[in-house]
Amino acid sequence: MMTKAEFDAAMKEMPLVAILRGLSVSEVDGVCGVLADAGITLLEVPLNTPNVAEVLKQVSRCLRPGQHFGAGTVLDLAGVQLTASLGGEFVISPNCDPEVIRGTKAAGMLSMPGCLTATECITAWKMGADYIKIYPAGRMGPEYIKDIKAVVPMPFVAVGAVGAKNLKDFLSVCVGAGIGSALYKPGKTLDQIRSDAQALVAAIR
Repeated sequence: MMTKAEFDAAMKEMPLVAILRGLSVSEVDGVCGVLADAGITLLEVPLNTPNVAEVLKQVSRCLRPGQHFGAGTVLDLAGVQLTASLGGEFVISPNCDPEVIRGTKAAGMLSMPGCLTATECITAWKMGADYIKIYPAGRMGPEYIKDIKAVVPMPFVAVGAVGAKNLKDFLSVCVGAGIGSALYKPGKTLDQIRSDAQALVAAIR
């Protein structure tokens, strides 16, 4: 199981979480490989991905050295339990649900609930979350996150309409970013994913 220190180190090395919504079983090996080649090690499979249990199982088999995976769009304890049963190491949600946070920590996984307001962020902090996912970050902008950070002593990850063009701005106030369609979406070829991954990494470095 991945510790918070290990997640912190992975995020420091490459501050991106690849959000693989809609990934199919047949794509898993190729996508894991392309992302590994780009240095992207944190992989999230949202639970509203079709056939998600089989996809998560395949991801666990196809991880390259140094890669880690968890589930996203986790809305309830059933989702937490599914993630844990398949070897997931972190749980990411679009919302702040104390029951999900407590269940995630009880299962030994890292917790990253989605928050927007100061009230939600402080609730997540008090419930024992490890990171806060600011969502939808792209609609609010880095200045909004800077204001929230003034009162919440937590590491923030920006998610939602974040891509190569605005990534550096968000990383000035966040420790990382979750990248969805700007990196992967159904129908993209491996060459397109590779090109987009390289553009994101270039934006950081």
